[in-house]
Amino acid sequence: MKPNSRPRGSLIAAIDIGTTKVCCFIARREQTGPRILGIGHQVSRGVRAGQIVDLDAAATSMLNAVHAAEQMAGETITEVILNLSGGFPPSRIVPVEISLGGREIGDAEMKKVLNQGHGHREAADRQIIHSVPVGFSIDGSRGIRDPRGMFGDKLGVNMHIVSASSAAVRNAVAAVGRCHLEASGMVVSPYAAGLSALVEDEMHLGATLIDMGGGTTTIGVFYDGAIVYADTVPLGGVHVTNDIARGLSTPIAHAERMKTLFGSAIPSPADERETITVPVVGEGDEGQPNQVPKSHLIGIISPRLEETFEMVRNRLESSGFDKLAGRQVVLTGGASQLPGTRELAGMILDKQVRIGRPMRVAGLAEATGGPAFATTVGLLHFAASERAESHGRDFNPAETPKTMFGRIGHWLRENL
Repeated sequence: MKPNSRPRGSLIAAIDIGTTKVCCFIARREQTGPRILGIGHQVSRGVRAGQIVDLDAAATSMLNAVHAAEQMAGETITEVILNLSGGFPPSRIVPVEISLGGREIGDAEMKKVLNQGHGHREAADRQIIHSVPVGFSIDGSRGIRDPRGMFGDKLGVNMHIVSASSAAVRNAVAAVGRCHLEASGMVVSPYAAGLSALVEDEMHLGATLIDMGGGTTTIGVFYDGAIVYADTVPLGGVHVTNDIARGLSTPIAHAERMKTLFGSAIPSPADERETITVPVVGEGDEGQPNQVPKSHLIGIISPRLEETFEMVRNRLESSGFDKLAGRQVVLTGGASQLPGTRELAGMILDKQVRIGRPMRVAGLAEATGGPAFATTVGLLHFAASERAESHGRDFNPAETPKTMFGRIGHWLRENL
């Protein structure tokens, strides 16, 4: 499912299906980028670890978010682009090669090798989400950005393949269908977040984007203008909240509130002197709350975040893309807003870390301009252009002729 390039002035819409929130943005495509017209977000129901586990509940959350965005925009949408934040394993690079016979490389040869790469098939229970060319080669010579006009015997391309569970994809599409909408495309969360939160130099020189959601933490490595690696870690902000609720024997709602108001990823000397009122689970309003030092709360939060970043570090090192990504890390997602998270990530990953926010978009309110909404804005960027799947190039060969004689001539040009 790949979106077509929309004409300027057309409507585009995106739904970010998260474990803790569902967000819908409606925008109009303009020359400088998307302009937000309507925003709707609701508490997410029926989603666990980035995957839908209750179709009715998830569809209801989506419908409410879409309805709020449509009312604000004064428009009605018929199709949306979705994100996928769970259910996909580590991505991989698949090399593809065709024989040239010493001919000059033109649009026909480019189309042939790319079609062969896009034609890669996965197992029956998996579905390809992205198939992105990340580098060409001629006769084994790699690092070629655009081989057209060059000569050689063999033309190769490395295709970055991101696949996901077919069941996860079908469930997301089915939930959108219950909202009377069509899913025009699907993008993994770190890819979308990178399109909105990374600057051009980070895209080309190398950077790691870590999208810290409620149920999962997803990883995307960008290099030379394209995403070259994607992975997911099954830990997020919800796990921190649950740890607090268990550790302090308090309701989940109060645990989330304490995390937001008093939480930090890094302890400080003043934590021992400050106390927090903790309601006891099951006792109601009449129960006697406990008084615990703030250091106890930080002592619960910090180990879980350390575990998350250590898992991210191990995934990057085992993938081999750790060095390619350089020293730049960008954090997005709601869980990255906890104080001290950036500093903790810098210590564990041994990299330069910054908090990423949505860019290159107009009409975004201050309340929705934080890192928690980077994925939703990135979906709009993806929907507004085909840049993501074409590796930022202007390659757009003519379509195969429709007539029989035209198809014969086209085949002769490609194969003789």
